[in-house]
Amino acid sequence: MLVIPAIDLKDGKCVRLKQGRMNAATTYGDDPVAMAARWVEAGARRLHLVDLNGAFEGKPVNGEAVTAIARAYPDLPIQIGGGIRSESTIAHYLDAGVSYVIIGTQAVKEPAFVRDMCRKFPGHVIVGLDARDGYVATDGWAEVSALKATDLAQQFADDGVMSIVYTDIARDGMMEGVNIEATAELARIGGLPVIASGGVSHLDDIRALAKVADQGILGAITGRAIYEGSLDISEAQHVSDELTQTTSGS
Repeated sequence: MLVIPAIDLKDGKCVRLKQGRMNAATTYGDDPVAMAARWVEAGARRLHLVDLNGAFEGKPVNGEAVTAIARAYPDLPIQIGGGIRSESTIAHYLDAGVSYVIIGTQAVKEPAFVRDMCRKFPGHVIVGLDARDGYVATDGWAEVSALKATDLAQQFADDGVMSIVYTDIARDGMMEGVNIEATAELARIGGLPVIASGGVSHLDDIRALAKVADQGILGAITGRAIYEGSLDISEAQHVSDELTQTTSGS
């Protein structure tokens, strides 16, 4: 199970939000490439980038920073979310060297778009499902739909989606721990590998997720915890590797 550092971009800077609120941002650095270097040197095997401005505006805003990171680390898998709502945006990011694009709001509002993009860009599409109390939220978490995350995940299982990034909004940025039950349930019912996000704060969260990794947990995204020091990327990945091997019996 991968432990994936998050680099959230707002106005060209590296920030973290609390529960997706743009007015509740903490800035951790103004050089995204240097921040990426920090996590790569700590042993990260994948990076999770989010264009926060893009998520609200519906189009890339921090694209230059994303491209700079991809060019600096051409062999590192990078996934990007936030404002990805057109074929041209996906093509641009993949051409820049990004490995995976995360379709969030558009996946909820226009599921056929996901199917079409999986056909045009096979192996590169991830769906981001952000939920509050199990119901999917859209538009930078500003709106909560009547759709259950588990139901929506099932729809994408046959479309060629690589995985689901699942965020529990109520726990994101709050340092309250990950929602293990909801994450594992989504992996079991949805039929797709799940990357957990929201509330991954301590080694205990990594241990708990790693122990159910065989149910379909591909990775765990962590943000505020690694910036504030309650979780060490290198140690977390080591613990995850050990527990995942033990659970799988290898």
